[in-house]
Amino acid sequence: MILVVGATGGVGKRVVKLLIDGGQEVRVLVRDVPRAKKLFQAWFGGRLPDRLEFFGGDLTIRESLTPALMARVTAVICCSGTKVQPVEGDTPQREKYYQGLKFYLPEVVDVPEQVEYEGIKNLLAVVKEHIQPKENTLIDFRQTDSPRLAWYSVDDGVMGGVSASQWQLTGDRALFTGEVSTANNGGFASVRSPNFEPALDLSYAEGIQLRIQGDGKRYKFIIRSQNDWDGLSYCYSFDTFNNRPQTVCIPFQQLIPVFRAKTVPEKGPFNSAQVSAFQLMHSKFEYDGGLNPSFSPGIFGLEIESIKTYANPLTPQFIHVSSAGVTRPDRPGLNLDEEPPAVRLNDQLGGILTWKLRGEDAIRGSGLTYTIVRPCALTESENPEMMQFAQGDNLRGQVSRWAIAKLCVDSLQWAEAGGKTFEVSAREPGRNQAAWPFLLKQLNFDQR
Repeated sequence: MILVVGATGGVGKRVVKLLIDGGQEVRVLVRDVPRAKKLFQAWFGGRLPDRLEFFGGDLTIRESLTPALMARVTAVICCSGTKVQPVEGDTPQREKYYQGLKFYLPEVVDVPEQVEYEGIKNLLAVVKEHIQPKENTLIDFRQTDSPRLAWYSVDDGVMGGVSASQWQLTGDRALFTGEVSTANNGGFASVRSPNFEPALDLSYAEGIQLRIQGDGKRYKFIIRSQNDWDGLSYCYSFDTFNNRPQTVCIPFQQLIPVFRAKTVPEKGPFNSAQVSAFQLMHSKFEYDGGLNPSFSPGIFGLEIESIKTYANPLTPQFIHVSSAGVTRPDRPGLNLDEEPPAVRLNDQLGGILTWKLRGEDAIRGSGLTYTIVRPCALTESENPEMMQFAQGDNLRGQVSRWAIAKLCVDSLQWAEAGGKTFEVSAREPGRNQAAWPFLLKQLNFDQR
């Protein structure tokens, strides 16, 4: 579950659209649930998505942010901000101010200190206490009554072989043991979990982590995203030490699509949002007729202490949309004629940028893994843009709300964005999304 704060704003509603279209479950924090439902019903063409949840609450009221807000939430995208509008009567075409195309005298509707600083602190408090950990136990072998522990043998007897395996629970771990024989053209033994109901959504994670103790042999960990008994699977081979504990990390990106030990690369990468079953195998065979280089027939044994998900420690848990210019008010030698309205009128707008910076500081000091995005003037453009990133708060220009929303959503998976604050603008029309992780990697980590 991804929590989106400020979801009814220009960037926020685009973030929700991209997440939902990508198959993600989303919860939105909104002040007025009926109004928000009406907005998103129109935004999604007349029907509210099943994967969209609404939570009524107000950043500025700490008591409204209950633990239920964070149930199953693994990451937060915060697009909240003080509402700014043209002074009443200034112009009927308010959208031109929001696009940065023409300047009208603005006024704030909310109190910036309450929204940009106190509200962010309130949100951080509940997030820090209740966000789901990046390392999540999928199968706890101490819970002997869990249906996820009822693994069963799938050996080469299905093709005439005589290999045999056993699955045994010992109280705090599982034992996968047996004997593999190459007689009758056999050569594998395996155990498989029951199908998970419902399927597991592991899209928040980088991969699977096994804590094991082996026997020096090579094994396969197999993940299925379909309920078919003999369907497509995704495999990862790993070697073990002999009688020595070890941790095996299985990145989702390195899983190989396989059907009956034959690779099928045309099936594409593994979908970690739909995990139906796990399987462990000891086999004579690798892939496409190749042989396990360390295989020898006979008795084998593997202890499994835990099966968890893991994530890169720099993958952001909290992504915040701030603003370029937050450090510029009262900066010595600044030419105000070159600055956007928010910088020139910071004092008249209740110190909006000053309080945004204070909110950023609260995020940087929170202990969460974060990304702070500072967009330049936001536009309604739907055309692809060549994005540029910078640090130091000197960047000027424009960037579309769609581009910022896409950056926020993609950054959920990018360790390159973690622990960094940066400005964003569009250089020119075009598309350089494939280069975003590389460009973000060049940026410096924040000094805290």
